[in-house]
Amino acid sequence: MTPRPGRLLGLALVLLGCVPGVAASSEPRVPTREERARYAWLTPTRAVLPLAEALPAPEGSTRLPVEPGSFGAWLRGLPVRPPGTPVRDFRGEEILPAGHPALGAVAELDVAPVNLQQCADSIIRLHAEWLWSRREPEKIAYRFTSGDVAAWSKYAAGERARVSGSKVTWVKNGPVDASRAAFQRYLDLVFTYAGTLSLETVKQRPSREDVRPGDFFVLGGSPGHAVLVLDVARDARGRRVALLGQGFIPAQDFHVLSPGGDSAPWFSLDGDTVATPFWKPFPWTALRRW
Repeated sequence: MTPRPGRLLGLALVLLGCVPGVAASSEPRVPTREERARYAWLTPTRAVLPLAEALPAPEGSTRLPVEPGSFGAWLRGLPVRPPGTPVRDFRGEEILPAGHPALGAVAELDVAPVNLQQCADSIIRLHAEWLWSRREPEKIAYRFTSGDVAAWSKYAAGERARVSGSKVTWVKNGPVDASRAAFQRYLDLVFTYAGTLSLETVKQRPSREDVRPGDFFVLGGSPGHAVLVLDVARDARGRRVALLGQGFIPAQDFHVLSPGGDSAPWFSLDGDTVATPFWKPFPWTALRRW
């Protein structure tokens, strides 16, 4: 079957590192109807820019191709707030001032007024939101630190986790509810019992040569830390750089990190480790893929 011209254009935009359905612009604007469908938490009046527009690839570099509809493609359209936005915690208190050398951008992603959505939780949140946007509820499932799987389909069917020490049982004592509000309550449950130790058990371990948008680095512990690979670009000599994002303790705005200096906000991927501003360097053995 011969693809339609519009389909070919959409594929070309993705391969070139652009975001389909988003007008080229360097000025924050209200989200389009398509963006509000893709990023369901967005309000219609907040001025935002897609990540790929807000943070262009370094001069001489090109964003790596991504598959249409993939997690990496979805992250390229992740809405970010206008320049000059600080990072705030779940209470609304400033954590990182606007213009901090380690801050590249702040995502337009809500944080509930409780200390739950931290580093691992922010990565889980974004992955779950991508699956929600794809209408694939059966794939939304994450492990608690105990190893037990918490599936959205089970929660939506009225089952609730009963936790006693390290033992988890599921009991059908809630309403059948697949609404957006129920989904948010499900995520709060996951955030309560999952963490970096959970993310560390993700089985796929891509090689350093194959790192791509949507992968993440994780070092499990209490505390541990995790950062998300938001994008990857490469120059003509094969040198690679990445945009890295994180939530942190206490629960706070998900934000794009920056190494400072001439390469800001892109991090080099050519070393033996990947060093970020607020944690010890991540070895390549810490790389995971959903």
